[in-house]
Amino acid sequence: MANGVAPVTGHQGIGKRVIAFIVRWTTSTNHKDIGTLYLCTALLNLFVGGSLALCIRAELFVPGLQLVEPNFFNTLTTMHGLIMLFGFIMPVAVGFANWLIPMMIGAPDMALPRMNNMSFWLLPTATIMLISTLFMDGGAPNFGWTMYAPLSTTYGPPSTDYMIFAVHMLGISSIMGAINIITTIATMRAPGMTWMKLPIFVWTWLVTGLLLIGIMPVLAGAVTMMLFDRNFGTSFFDAAGGGDPLLFQHIFWFFGHPEVYVLALPAFGIISEVIPTFSRKPLFGYRTMVMATVLIGFLSYIVWA
Repeated sequence: MANGVAPVTGHQGIGKRVIAFIVRWTTSTNHKDIGTLYLCTALLNLFVGGSLALCIRAELFVPGLQLVEPNFFNTLTTMHGLIMLFGFIMPVAVGFANWLIPMMIGAPDMALPRMNNMSFWLLPTATIMLISTLFMDGGAPNFGWTMYAPLSTTYGPPSTDYMIFAVHMLGISSIMGAINIITTIATMRAPGMTWMKLPIFVWTWLVTGLLLIGIMPVLAGAVTMMLFDRNFGTSFFDAAGGGDPLLFQHIFWFFGHPEVYVLALPAFGIISEVIPTFSRKPLFGYRTMVMATVLIGFLSYIVWA
């Protein structure tokens, strides 16, 4: 070459494009990109969790032992529940929220785009940690996705501590995503977009975000107490030390009952947008729907009592 610069070969060009592709998707703060990442990750987790479900159903197809021994069957049910709940259903809802909410309220992007990126990348990291417990000594957690003590404390395998850390990361991801969505709805609406003009999907996610902020720290507290019982000699859930195994159930279901509506409300919102759109009619009883959505969020806490 006359200018002394070596020509770029085909392999070098492919390598640069691959690096640019990786950097573009790992560092993007665009709400559509992150929504796509959430949805793709959720589909991968659906494949993993669905494969475990197929193993469960194959084992139960006829009476007796068919494919797996009893302890591993318990592992399958535990991992299936955790992966489908935290790795599929919740990320699908957050993916649609990232894609749709800014466009529905006239915002250019989410209010906290870098937090949005971080909240996503905590998700695959935590799910990989969760799935990796299947390959650890002693096996993956085998006490059910509700993690009841003393099965998860006294009798849980060593990988339980790893699972607890993964649940903490998933909780942090959910809280960060909820804060971002609430902030976006509250501060980035287009001029003239009043609260009573918000699409019903946005309302359902506003309530869902408030629920997540309220319940995820409770779950984090429950699994932290479980961690302390396992490793630091406390007796929160050990009756022999003055604790109460039922305490874990009460704390867990303070999270579990509102979590039902965390999963249901975004689906209600999607249905309430799709049907009026394709029927070409406005949503009937919009104000009543908004009040019902807010009351569902409020009453979901009372279910625990």
